[in-house]
Amino acid sequence: MALPNANFDDVVTTTLRKRTKRLRDNVSNNTALLMRLKERGRMRTFSGGRTIVEEIAFAGPGNYTRYSGYDPINISQGDMLTASEFNIKQAAVAISMSGLEELQNRGEEQTIELLGARIEQAEREMTNGLSTDIYSDGTASGGKQVGGLQLLVSDDGTGTVGGIPSGTYTWWLNQVYDFSAAVGTPTPGVSTIQTAMNTLYLACSRNRDQPDLIVADNEYFQFYWASLQSIQRVTNEKMAAAGFQNLKFMGADVVFDGGLNGSAPSSHMYFLNSDFLHWRPHADRNIEVLRPDRHATNQDAFVRLIGWAGNLTCSGRQFQGVVVD
Repeated sequence: MALPNANFDDVVTTTLRKRTKRLRDNVSNNTALLMRLKERGRMRTFSGGRTIVEEIAFAGPGNYTRYSGYDPINISQGDMLTASEFNIKQAAVAISMSGLEELQNRGEEQTIELLGARIEQAEREMTNGLSTDIYSDGTASGGKQVGGLQLLVSDDGTGTVGGIPSGTYTWWLNQVYDFSAAVGTPTPGVSTIQTAMNTLYLACSRNRDQPDLIVADNEYFQFYWASLQSIQRVTNEKMAAAGFQNLKFMGADVVFDGGLNGSAPSSHMYFLNSDFLHWRPHADRNIEVLRPDRHATNQDAFVRLIGWAGNLTCSGRQFQGVVVD
């Protein structure tokens, strides 16, 4: 059956497609982590496959030899490479329209006005949903959720991540500073936060591999902020321009993702090396309009979906850390 408004389908499609790029930008700029991954070229699409695979160099060849003159040189080759493997997670938001609404919005301007309001709400829901999932442990909705920082950088450093059991391969443990397990069991606060940060920063560093982003909830950010009140505070102007209030610690940006409906879990401060974290959307589901429309068999209505598929992945868990209590 022909649509009551012959141009309606084109208006819906073109309006949505024009908005998806902006929506991708909104998502990538909504959290400090995704913004940093975008800056570092760590947002990479993949085109297919059963899972998302990240190669890992976990050791050298194991044949470093000190020698003199004609001494033999060890040329044996040890295992150097493996890979972490992550499942593809999916998310979508829906925009629906009834036949009556089509009839009531015959003019193109009227249609765009109605669509605009619904698309804006869909954009907010997609942005907020993925931003929340960035910090998750991946267990929501029966494990269909993106595996976020609470999985990749767990509170006790353990767990199987990307198919690699850290209990067997200890080089895959993430770093942890737990106030309750620290010497003297200090209470988190203004006078103790920098000791925790100093200790964890060193634990996450290897030569030039060092944390470049520290993300905290309101409480831990405030502790660090207050500890700097008596000295000059240095900030990253680019982060500030993007709306992220930030400080500096050993060259790393310290950002809070708290405030109203903030996504960072309470009493957490993540030390992240973005060289080993990756946002991996599928090339055909990177917040795209999915066709065809879904038409109800017993209703005069249709639904159009905006879809995303992918995951947050890690290729260097040992360079990530978290402060907890």
